[in-house]
Amino acid sequence: MNHDHNLWSIFPGQDGERGGKVRVRLLRATEALEQAGVAYAVAGGNAVAAWVTRVDEAAVRNTRDVNILIRRADLTAATSALEKVGFVYRHIAGLDVFLDGPQAKTRDAVHIVFAGEKVREHEALPNPDVAESVMADQFRVLSLEALVRIKLTAFRDKDRTHLRDLLEVALIDADWIERLPQELA
Repeated sequence: MNHDHNLWSIFPGQDGERGGKVRVRLLRATEALEQAGVAYAVAGGNAVAAWVTRVDEAAVRNTRDVNILIRRADLTAATSALEKVGFVYRHIAGLDVFLDGPQAKTRDAVHIVFAGEKVREHEALPNPDVAESVMADQFRVLSLEALVRIKLTAFRDKDRTHLRDLLEVALIDADWIERLPQELA
């Protein structure tokens, strides 16, 4: 397995296209958080892509949003850092997002997920902590175990697709059931 690759070489598109805009948004946000010393971990489709690319770059699917896990106590510092690089904070329909500029739509935003909290009341487990992360190419990403837990907890259609992506490149398999908390196994 070759880990000396550039994750972003696999995302199609220039800055004016969907893949390029998401890439730029993710890097701008994570660089701002790094510079401000805010602990974070990339979650969601970008985290899945970071793991899948370690095995098979051709198996990576594009994602259209950016999900970043932070601690609620760091929201003020994160807001300051992200606003300095052009993001606009909004609390919309129970979600904390940073729009990519004042005219941006919610789908063109950085979506914040809070560590140690449930996204929806009915979920079996809270989100992992940002400490359960590793350095990927240019940013911190949830560890594989934490990512699998968060995907199994949410278990929406796209989460199941992401889990299938991890299965298809053999990052996870049936033996993983033993690693999972009882609520998810």
